[in-house]
Amino acid sequence: MRIARFTVDNEIHFGVVGGEAGQETLTVLAGDPFYTGIHPTSRTHELADVRLLAPVIPRSKIVCVGRNYADHAAELGNELPTSPMLFFKPNTSVAGPGDPVTLPSWTEQVSYEGELAVVIGRMCKDVPVERVPEVVFGYTCANDLTGRDVQKTDGQWARAKGFDGACPLGPWIETDLDTSAVAVRSRVNGEPKQDGNTRDMVFDVPYLVSYVSQAFTLLPGDVILTGTPAGVGIVDEGDRIEVDIEGIGVLPTVLRR
Repeated sequence: MRIARFTVDNEIHFGVVGGEAGQETLTVLAGDPFYTGIHPTSRTHELADVRLLAPVIPRSKIVCVGRNYADHAAELGNELPTSPMLFFKPNTSVAGPGDPVTLPSWTEQVSYEGELAVVIGRMCKDVPVERVPEVVFGYTCANDLTGRDVQKTDGQWARAKGFDGACPLGPWIETDLDTSAVAVRSRVNGEPKQDGNTRDMVFDVPYLVSYVSQAFTLLPGDVILTGTPAGVGIVDEGDRIEVDIEGIGVLPTVLRR
């Protein structure tokens, strides 16, 4: 099932996405599915008639995982971590599919990172690996935009990875996805740049969710970014990035200054 968040007639709704590609419809849900469950109404809209929003605005946090693909660690000249490397993005970094992202004036080297994102569905702590499916609402595409120059000079990653718009999410949440072998691809201005697969993760998705939950209480709507494969590069004003994840869809982002 695909759950979208969208605006139409100056109102924000969640909806279930149905129909064939190019002819999708949205069935409006009653309330917030993270707290009231999935309850379809009789109201529908054509996807072409609405504006998609980020499918979730995390209530408390976005937890990110660094260097979780060996090829990406190698391209940056980094050693593989022996345990997941965690950092945060604020919820003000979230942007929706197609939203223009304004690049900060204080960074000249912004790169894209296409990633699979996990969306948490219930409050949880210390979740065993085998019970992770019970706490996951679904999965979406993410773009971990990063100011590479600032990442190096600051000595920590908060500014480089946490600026406004640095975490595009979308186009919707897929609630049913086998994450063991999912293609993760990115394109810049239509040119293929990243072509990875979750089977090449250093730490797989269930392990990551369990590990993160041992450090932090996870709340409904929290998001975990699971790392990026090789192929990252510098982008700039006017570039269009597409993160394309098998079984979910395509997340477009346009950059401006």
